[in-house]
Amino acid sequence: MSAKWEKQGENTGKLTFEISPDKVKEGLDLAFKRVKKDLNVPGFRKGKVPRQVFNRMYGEEALYQDAVNILLQDAYTAAIEETKIKPVGQPQVDVESLEKDKPWVLTAVVSVEPEVKLGDYKGLEVTPHPTRVLVSDIEKRLEELRTQEAELVLKEAEPAAKGDTVVIDFEGKIDGKPFDGGKGENHSLELGSNSFIPGFEDQLIGHKADEEVAVKVTFPDDYQAKDLQGKEAVFEVKIHEVKEKQLPEIDDDFAKDVDEDVDSLEELKAKIKDELKEKKVADAKAAIQDEALDEAVENAEIGTIPEEMISEDIDRQMDQYLAGMQQQGINADMYFKLTGTSKEDLRKQFAADAEKRVKTNLVLEAIVAQENVEVSADEIEQEIKGLAKQYGMEEKAVRNALSDKMLQHDIAIRKVVDEIADSAKQTREKKETPKDK
Repeated sequence: MSAKWEKQGENTGKLTFEISPDKVKEGLDLAFKRVKKDLNVPGFRKGKVPRQVFNRMYGEEALYQDAVNILLQDAYTAAIEETKIKPVGQPQVDVESLEKDKPWVLTAVVSVEPEVKLGDYKGLEVTPHPTRVLVSDIEKRLEELRTQEAELVLKEAEPAAKGDTVVIDFEGKIDGKPFDGGKGENHSLELGSNSFIPGFEDQLIGHKADEEVAVKVTFPDDYQAKDLQGKEAVFEVKIHEVKEKQLPEIDDDFAKDVDEDVDSLEELKAKIKDELKEKKVADAKAAIQDEALDEAVENAEIGTIPEEMISEDIDRQMDQYLAGMQQQGINADMYFKLTGTSKEDLRKQFAADAEKRVKTNLVLEAIVAQENVEVSADEIEQEIKGLAKQYGMEEKAVRNALSDKMLQHDIAIRKVVDEIADSAKQTREKKETPKDK
């Protein structure tokens, strides 16, 4: 096949490609098989019209458009591979010539990925990320476990304090009228948890069981229910009970209560230390990866990003996010209703970092090409096994869903990310922020 790429703009060009006479014949044959099923020609049963009769009555040219549609995708893909361009978005295809017994010539106006000139991406300086577990880290985790094991004990005559839990009935009104979602009964609320509208919980502090309190609040301007944003409301609250947390002693019995695999407090501390160490190492690796990747992207020279790439990235992020919600039993309509947002709001959310994601992917692809990263059949096999285990699928189902080319791409990108992070040096001074001063 003959294909030619002519660059016309920074990220656009004209792709000219041919379809050989042999392929044209195959396309015309397939086109005829499709149309003859519906042909009604006197003297022939439906679907039994000979090709010669069709050509005599309608002309072979009547099949050309269907044949082009049949052959276009494979011809376009072959032309892309031959010219080694990287298209984005949909091409604008035009037919140049459809001459009998000659190659058919087509053109496509195509947007392509911008050129990337790599800078330094190995041995980059990043902020130190210590992974040492401090005694204070272990003590903090013990306190968290202690809070989880706390019992709620009724306070008979004492007023509610921050940290206490109150059981309340409430009804909210705006301009004296109730509103949807503003009423509840026997609701348990921890004061200081900030789970209610700002200011609501604070106004219950100092009150006792059986008291009635008028709580005045203003809904935040970014409140999820748009019809309530910025409005003042009064909640009539009846306090039924006030409960305080009773914390257990941190001793051997406590250790055995929170973890049946340990027999003493010292064993629990050792286990917590190991878990915290594992988390700190993972968090440090992720942070180093992020910093090093950001620096590698900053060091690279990247042409103008086509708008199609930004749009495709946003669409992909939205699809993945909503698919995750669907797996939790929440479809798109339900999600938007629950969050008080719209599809456009979600799109704006993912649009914020779209350019950064696209640039990062472009740089990683360029590094894969420069390093000529190879992926073995064994690595692909291990990837399939890992994905099958992660998603609870049969390995065969994973193979059917993902091609070797897709798996090779993902593994190669991961190798490059690991190499960038592993070669990074934790020597850069931490940037001073206003909070540090």
